[in-house]
Amino acid sequence: MNIYRRKLIRNISIAVFLSALVIGASYCFAQVKAQNDSKATSYQYMRIINSVFDRLQQQYVDEIDPAVLYEGAMKGMLDAIGDPYTVYLDSDYMRDLNDTTAGSFGGVGLSISKPNESTPEKPAYVEVSTPVEDAPGSRAGIRAGDFIVAIEGKPTPDMTMNEVLGMLRGEVGTPVTITILRGTNMRFDVRLVRELIEVPTAKFGMIENTKIGYVRLIEFTPETPHRMQDALDLFETSGYKGLIIDLRDNPGGRLDSVVEVADKFIDKGVIVSTKSRIAMENMEFKASKDKTTVKKNIPVVVLINKGSASASEILSGALKDYKLAYLVGENTYGKGSVQTVQQLSATDGFKMTVARYYTPSDVNIDKIGIPPDLEISNMETLSKEQEEAYVKIVKDSVIEKIVEANPDITEAEIAEEAKKIARESGIEARIIRRLIRNQATRLTGSPLYDLDYDLQLNQAINIVTNPDYNTLIKKTKTLKQLQQAKEDKELQSKAGTSK
Repeated sequence: MNIYRRKLIRNISIAVFLSALVIGASYCFAQVKAQNDSKATSYQYMRIINSVFDRLQQQYVDEIDPAVLYEGAMKGMLDAIGDPYTVYLDSDYMRDLNDTTAGSFGGVGLSISKPNESTPEKPAYVEVSTPVEDAPGSRAGIRAGDFIVAIEGKPTPDMTMNEVLGMLRGEVGTPVTITILRGTNMRFDVRLVRELIEVPTAKFGMIENTKIGYVRLIEFTPETPHRMQDALDLFETSGYKGLIIDLRDNPGGRLDSVVEVADKFIDKGVIVSTKSRIAMENMEFKASKDKTTVKKNIPVVVLINKGSASASEILSGALKDYKLAYLVGENTYGKGSVQTVQQLSATDGFKMTVARYYTPSDVNIDKIGIPPDLEISNMETLSKEQEEAYVKIVKDSVIEKIVEANPDITEAEIAEEAKKIARESGIEARIIRRLIRNQATRLTGSPLYDLDYDLQLNQAINIVTNPDYNTLIKKTKTLKQLQQAKEDKELQSKAGTSK
């Protein structure tokens, strides 16, 4: 047999073999597709997945590391659900998660999220959910709602979440430059120096020259209920007549922790319930009168904003539904789902949404959030010229140079420097004073509160001390009532359109 004939036979044999593979695979897919209407079994789908995995291992032109195929399949399967909280956790992500759970890690102190898909119309920028208090990010003025569009010049839409975390975290003392997009046009670089980020829980004290207790719950950890009780004990001995709970930029935390905190205010009824198609995830967490430590006649205001998420929404929602607190600030983030982390091996795992939580009036606020009873923002509205001036202030390190020249700068000197910059830039002096104050206290930690800057806190003080507080509270609506009013309005609108 000549060489040409042998090659021809070999080529025909390969073609027949490949055709058989294609026909076989197509037949398997066709069978499953044909049964789609009658729900093909999980086993049939797994057979196809296993078949493709094996064929790639045995027949792909280059040798493939099975770990690459495994991780790709896991990511694709979980991403296909379209839930940003149901994700594959590779070894780097699991290490970061363990560091956070342990209570400290080296980073810039930003709680972030990132969409799974990126399009030219809507790039998958990294969104800042909440800046950790007294961390590099918050001290640099980064806010909830800001977008990180690049890290060290590398565009974030092109990165995975794991790559983003890998670039933001690192050795303590090392710098990283991120590019921030605020609003639609305001873009500037911020150089952050990584620090040991400790998972915080609470800060509290009496507001000067008042009988108002102020507690800022930064995150719900196992220690939060104890710290909350420490705060209440201090306020009681100080003879407090009102209470402000600050949940702004609180990303949430442990469910059992927030239930314990809520129980200090609520003496009976459901604090929060979880609902799922899995029976064991359907739970009700009820209040106990024995654990209630806050007096009924104490006016309470809760501060919220778009950085308030998850467990902080459980607390604010429960206090609102029972009309035990008046909410001031901005609409919350809207994370009304419960996740668990499943370990797959010693180095990887996945996070999965297993239930949704409901407030006492039986409302799920996922992707909706909780509206304040009084809406007020601390955020300034800048003109195009003011935005350009702000970017120039950051780029030229104007604030840093002021503090470097006068490390012991006083409030009077801060006010004077702010006046100069405000005149030149057109930016409100209140904002400049805040920037200088943050820079001046970067090593000592930010003050407990900032009445000079904080419009929301000032309004909360006015409400707590208002003689008509009880009347205000009685006029508030539960989340169920607000939901029903919205649905009625939509029905009326549709009925009007159809006429």
